[in-house]
Amino acid sequence: MQHTIWEHIVRFYEHSVFFYCVCLFAFYTLLSTLSLIAIRRYAWKNRIRETITLVESPLTPGISVVAPAYNEGVTIISNVRSLLALNYPRFEVIIVNDGSTDDTLEKLIREFDLSEIDYAYHPQLFSQPVKRFFKSANPAYAKLLVLDKENGKSKADAANAGINAAAFGYILNTDVDCILNRDTLLKLIRPFMDEEKRVIATGAPLRMANSCETDAGMLTAVHPPEDLLPRFQEMEYVRSFVLGKMGWTFINAVPNVSGGLGLFDKEILIKTGGYDPASMGEDMDMVIRMCKYMCEQKQEYAVRYIPETLCWTEGPSTLKVFGRQRTRWARGLMQIFGKHRHVLFNPKYKRLGLVVFPYNFLFELLAPVIEFTGILYYIYIIVFNIINWDFAVILLLFIYTFSVLISSLAVLWDQFTFQYYRSWKDVAGLCLMAFLEPLIYHPLVLFFSIKGYFYQLTGKKHGWGNMQRKGFKQQVKPACK
Repeated sequence: MQHTIWEHIVRFYEHSVFFYCVCLFAFYTLLSTLSLIAIRRYAWKNRIRETITLVESPLTPGISVVAPAYNEGVTIISNVRSLLALNYPRFEVIIVNDGSTDDTLEKLIREFDLSEIDYAYHPQLFSQPVKRFFKSANPAYAKLLVLDKENGKSKADAANAGINAAAFGYILNTDVDCILNRDTLLKLIRPFMDEEKRVIATGAPLRMANSCETDAGMLTAVHPPEDLLPRFQEMEYVRSFVLGKMGWTFINAVPNVSGGLGLFDKEILIKTGGYDPASMGEDMDMVIRMCKYMCEQKQEYAVRYIPETLCWTEGPSTLKVFGRQRTRWARGLMQIFGKHRHVLFNPKYKRLGLVVFPYNFLFELLAPVIEFTGILYYIYIIVFNIINWDFAVILLLFIYTFSVLISSLAVLWDQFTFQYYRSWKDVAGLCLMAFLEPLIYHPLVLFFSIKGYFYQLTGKKHGWGNMQRKGFKQQVKPACK
């Protein structure tokens, strides 16, 4: 009798996992199809769209660029120069020195000729106290404002301080270690101006800048990362943004706007409390709260992504830093579902409750757990020699082939459309990562996800740590003769 019950349990588990995998592959296929349509439409519209009118128009809305900085002395100067060089008529750059213990602030003061000033600061969002404000007397740096505050132990706390000091109605939140495309603001503000619905946030893809070449804070040549770990991340980011976020934007169900690059409606952002310093997934948490607010106010809204890469960031190149990042992401995801569990399957929240949350719960939050139990099950049936090898091999080959196909499609479609890489050799090298990812990279992501869930469930104290920067590769200039 017990043996029969166990057989029923095993059979139920097998059928459930099979159904789960079919649904997951179906969703990936649907998202990929919608993404390709959305990218094609964007590329077509972009050919006939003039951005010069935005640059010249006196009605172009102002944007405050907020970039928190903690111990970023290695790259701070080139990054700030990159932000100041943005092509936009009305913007300011707010650098928030979040209690750095290195020479970040000293370098900023020296390089940009900064002096301490009195500033009318009206905190609407919670953050640790701001001690000083700095501006430059040099007209070339008139757009720059530097805040020096007590360390808040999170990017969210620093971002809130920057938002409190912002003068304009739109907030671009980015990381100070990022290098932005010069037309980033022009491209991200477009959905706010073109849509009939109120757009509350827009985002765009990020890429790894680890092996890219820069000059005076500007990107001059794009290359895939040379190191293996950032190269895997490059492929992962392309797949996530190109075949993920663009599919969601097609049906107005974007689940998150990356903390590395996002443009937000300041009014809605403040009304929903800004970033939560206690959250380990502060970017997704804030977008969810903004969407919830719009639903509760019964207002039509949109969150949009554009497919052009506008931001390059230095990704973790060591396993220690990478593991810390992914563990935090996993904890943040679990934390968000605990905090906003009432949204799941709740028709009050429309697409957020009936599409975004169910998908993220089933195929993001539960995926590592199901995969981990699947590995344990495979070990069990192998040890007890009850495995059907023919079926097992076919299933694994199907999963492997599907993974390689989706990743390669994302890289190739992105290159055909935008041609970021100068050489097809770079593209082929990145596609090669798709063949290695299931064997090397994905097991690491799975391990750190399970670790993050365990830490969250056991209440282990989290330390954000500091990602050590190597700095960007500078363009080699020919020697003078």
